[in-house]
Amino acid sequence: MERSNHIVTEFILVGFTTDPVMQLILFVVFLGVYSVTVVGNAALIVLICNDSRLHTPVYFFIGNLSFLDLWYSSVYTPKILITCISEDKSISFVGCVCQFFFSAGLAYSECYPLTTMAYDHYAAISNPLLYGQAMSRRLCICLVIYSYTGGFVNAIILTSNTFTLDFCGENVIDDFFCDVPPLVKSACDVKESYQAVLYFLLGSNVITPTVLILASYLFIIAAILRICSIQGRRKAFSTCSSHLVSVTLYYGSILYIYSRPSSSYSLERDKMVSTFYSVLFPMLNPMIYSLRNKDVKEALKKLVWLTQSEV
Repeated sequence: MERSNHIVTEFILVGFTTDPVMQLILFVVFLGVYSVTVVGNAALIVLICNDSRLHTPVYFFIGNLSFLDLWYSSVYTPKILITCISEDKSISFVGCVCQFFFSAGLAYSECYPLTTMAYDHYAAISNPLLYGQAMSRRLCICLVIYSYTGGFVNAIILTSNTFTLDFCGENVIDDFFCDVPPLVKSACDVKESYQAVLYFLLGSNVITPTVLILASYLFIIAAILRICSIQGRRKAFSTCSSHLVSVTLYYGSILYIYSRPSSSYSLERDKMVSTFYSVLFPMLNPMIYSLRNKDVKEALKKLVWLTQSEV
């Protein structure tokens, strides 16, 4: 039997609906979400780079998360916007491979900084006097490099295994982008070896980081309980709240979709969940890390004041 890249030259993205009015409404919604995503993440990166008070390990990782979210949403949303207003719903085979590869690489890369931030919180709370030594700038840079390297190496593994599946000429993707569930549904025969690859990647990029995050928070709770003052405990807990919300939303949605056997994929339900972590989550992240953050608010006020002074 011929391989998929000899049969399928393009895929048709079904999207959410074929109703022209609903497509126009979705275009406006996605354009608004994407605009907020770009402005929010870009603004957070600028604040972290420009304000010396934010030149700490935790903001270094938050800045990298914003960069990943900015890039991640740009992999999907422009094509979604085009699909909403264009009669041509196709994406070339090469385009689908590229979209799949970069989305997987960025998604995996984001798992590692979230894990590192859990250890960063533990180091800051358990022994603040040695925090600078425990989270040196060199270590932080190395961890980010390892995150990108690990993320894209895993993306190569997933992409190469996914696009050697046999699609038997079936090129309709019941989704708004190229993702594992709709591609697996379009394939004629999914071998157990492919399912094993999915579980391996899930275990190394999601399950293992989740376990490490949980372990870090057990140590964090133990460290907080050793703090004598109630105000000190409250401040320590509030330091971790944004990270906990981000981790829960991100890992929860990924685990929901990819921890199940491929035979149990429900495209309509999975479509809504994948919309959340691929389009909405990148918009929410800068809000999660800035709305209740005094340092970020002060940096924003300073930047606005300097901008007005120059004008």
